[in-house]
Amino acid sequence: MVFVAAVLLGVIVVVVLRTARAAAAPARNSAASAAVPVTVATVSRADLPVRLTALGSVAAFNTVTVRPRVDGQLMRVSFREGQFVTRGELLAEIDPRPFQVQLEQAEGQLARDQAQLANAKVDLERYQTLLNEDSIARQNVDAQRSTVAQLDAALKVDQAAIDSARLNLTYSRVTAPISGRVGLRLVDVGNVVSASSTSGLVVITQVEPIAVVFTLPEDSLRTVLPRIRAGASLPVDAFDRSGATRLATGSVVTVDNQIDQTTGTVRIKAVFDNHDRALFPSQFVNVQLLADTQRAQLVVPAAALQQGPQGTFVYLVRDSKAVVQAVSVATVEDERASIANGLNAGDLVITEGVDRLREGSAVEVRR
Repeated sequence: MVFVAAVLLGVIVVVVLRTARAAAAPARNSAASAAVPVTVATVSRADLPVRLTALGSVAAFNTVTVRPRVDGQLMRVSFREGQFVTRGELLAEIDPRPFQVQLEQAEGQLARDQAQLANAKVDLERYQTLLNEDSIARQNVDAQRSTVAQLDAALKVDQAAIDSARLNLTYSRVTAPISGRVGLRLVDVGNVVSASSTSGLVVITQVEPIAVVFTLPEDSLRTVLPRIRAGASLPVDAFDRSGATRLATGSVVTVDNQIDQTTGTVRIKAVFDNHDRALFPSQFVNVQLLADTQRAQLVVPAAALQQGPQGTFVYLVRDSKAVVQAVSVATVEDERASIANGLNAGDLVITEGVDRLREGSAVEVRR
């Protein structure tokens, strides 16, 4: 019986030791797993651009409705709809024959008056000779001199008629007043066009360069106006509707002279070279204006910023523990935030894994 009791006691001791070891192992594992894995970033100083975003509309830099300057029948159209034309290129031709006839008539009138003037001058010389010989009255000489003056003035009228006829003959060839893209044809060949017509022949829009007009809140003027007045060139990027694809890069030309009181916004005009013709008139684009650049700012990833009842804060890593630190944010740009106060250069802020953190939580920094 003593032997059996000793054996039972040994079995009980072994079971107790094994149970104690099994209970101690999860405790050790729990202590090891209490540290929350996190990703950190170092607070550093960097230049942070200040960009203003807006919705803009593309506008042709110049738009011209080509109208005939003389009346007549449209004989020929030399452009294709949608074609890009250069300044002075022939667009259409109006029947030139009536203007050619007018030119010939004016030239004939000029030749007749020139012959009459030559004859009048010869008679004037004869009258002056007779007057010197006291063979004619002075009244006749004065009358002949007046005739010469009248014919001389008639020559100027004839020359003006010739110039007018030549000008109308030139206007019978309609040329492009600017370089740009022509739209749809408004008049077909064979129609009689008039200089008083309001519709015109075609509309030309200048797309190189091209303009974008967008609006900004009036509060943005205190950032934009000083730089414009200082002569700085403010870069502007135009993006598509989704905001993912950059279409063109230009610069600000001017700011409107008044604020729209109904919306509290001001219109700004930017110009783009548009050599690749990526921008099209009346197209809606997303605009980003580089208004300023803040130098040597304390910068952290925007993912590190957290919101709480007391405001904005970040988690710092100190002695392998998470520490809550309240911060004041100046601006957020390109997924980076500029910190006005609350942090120092070199601090480690937690950017990932913050959902499991509390003040004083143990952390394990992942590299």
